[in-house]
Amino acid sequence: MECVDPVLGAGELAAERLEQANINSQTGLATDYLNHFNEVMMLLEMLPAMPDCAADVLEWQPLDYEGHFENSSFKDKKLAILAYHAAPSHLREHLEACASDINVLVAQIQDQLRETEDPSVIAADIAGFATNEIKPLISTASGVIHGHVKPEAEQPEGDAAQAEIDALFA
Repeated sequence: MECVDPVLGAGELAAERLEQANINSQTGLATDYLNHFNEVMMLLEMLPAMPDCAADVLEWQPLDYEGHFENSSFKDKKLAILAYHAAPSHLREHLEACASDINVLVAQIQDQLRETEDPSVIAADIAGFATNEIKPLISTASGVIHGHVKPEAEQPEGDAAQAEIDALFA
C-alpha cells in the first residue's frame, strides 16, 4: 500500500473543510498561530502603564507552528497541523522566518528586562520598539498565512534590524 501525502483541496484537506476550521484553504495555514505572538505583543505594549507585566513577558516562550497547535485548545488542531505539512514549502519557510525574527526580538527584550532592576525605566522604549518592529512582523506573518508574500527585496535586512535593537538598548 502506497502512502500518499495530503494535498490541499483534496480529501481531508478539502477547501470547505479547511474553511470551516478557520484554516486558509489556499495556503493551508491558520491565523490562530498568530495568537501566540499577539499575546506577547499585547504585554509589551502594556508595559508602560503596567510594568508588572514584565513578569508575564519573561514567562513567554517561543512555540513553532506545530507546538502552538499541539498545546492549544484549537478545535481542529490535528487538521491544522496536517494542512501545515501540505502547505507550499515557500509559505511555510516564510512564516517560520517571520516567527524566528519575532522570537529573536522578544528574547532580546526579555534579556533587557532581566538586566534591569526597574522595568518601568525601559518600558516605554520597549513598547515603542515592539510596536515598530514586532507588530509589523506579525502583520507580515498574517500576510503569509493569507497568501500575500512580499518579495525578498522588500523584507527588512537582519543586520539593519539588529542595529536598531542594539541602538535602542545601548
